[in-house]
Amino acid sequence: MKAVRTHERDAGVDGLVVEEAPYPYAGEGDVIVRVRAACFTPDELNWPATWVDRGGRARAPVIPGHEVSGEVAEVAVGTTGLSAGQRVVGLTDWNRDGTLAEYVAVEARNLAPLPAGIDHVEAAALPMPGLTAWQGLFVHGGLEAGQSVLVHGAGGGVGMAVTQLARDVGARVIGTGRARSRDLVLELGAEVFLDLEHPAWEEAVGRVDLVFDAVGGDVLDRSAALLRPGGTLVSIAQPPTVRPEDGRAMYFIVEPDRDHLREIVGRHRQDRLRPLVGAVHPLDRAPEAFRAKKGTAGKTVIRIE
Repeated sequence: MKAVRTHERDAGVDGLVVEEAPYPYAGEGDVIVRVRAACFTPDELNWPATWVDRGGRARAPVIPGHEVSGEVAEVAVGTTGLSAGQRVVGLTDWNRDGTLAEYVAVEARNLAPLPAGIDHVEAAALPMPGLTAWQGLFVHGGLEAGQSVLVHGAGGGVGMAVTQLARDVGARVIGTGRARSRDLVLELGAEVFLDLEHPAWEEAVGRVDLVFDAVGGDVLDRSAALLRPGGTLVSIAQPPTVRPEDGRAMYFIVEPDRDHLREIVGRHRQDRLRPLVGAVHPLDRAPEAFRAKKGTAGKTVIRIE
């Protein structure tokens, strides 16, 4: 099969090549997915998990990409819950070859059924931001209707999903980011937008029940004081170093989860959650897309014909 691979950890994005790769092996609990569209995270070649297997053993070459939309091509012995030919979407785990390939082996539990009416390109842009937003808001943050949430980086992929999901459950959303994101963030449901380049942005916040941080640094440090008693600060950028006096502060990494994926796909189908798709490239141009991705708006999607 054709795949994007890199053979050397130190080569970075310049080491990415499109070449023939072995067809993936499906172990018990796996399915083989015929990839129709896939996404990647720009810095994933720097993640330690990219270069080791689950036992901590070094592995190379590696295929990057973790978000996938496609159809089940094969079901391994002992795998249940999915069937050959079924449309699926999901987030693969970090220690296996990824989705920038014509086929990928995925644990079935990391995939959810994809309804026929949803395009593969849009579906591929859902799992990473959608799952991250869902888990930060509801699993770790415990957000409920009527509460308020401050979303740092609301104009990014995760921030946009956070804004939509929080607004959908009846929370009040205050979004922050660069001024160019203002109109989009307000359109997605934020009640207020604050420019983080303004030196006293926190003075306009008041107190909130939840802070969802995708920025880190000084912005994260200054946010601990903005929580109401018993509130929660959740960051995906870095572990908080300044903790609230009466509340919780935590850092988390998104995890694949079929039930959460079902919730996200369902909301997308009902037009309650939409991803921002940026550039769409064929597999042959995936290395170029990796190099160009930083600083561009929306999820870059690799369409695989």
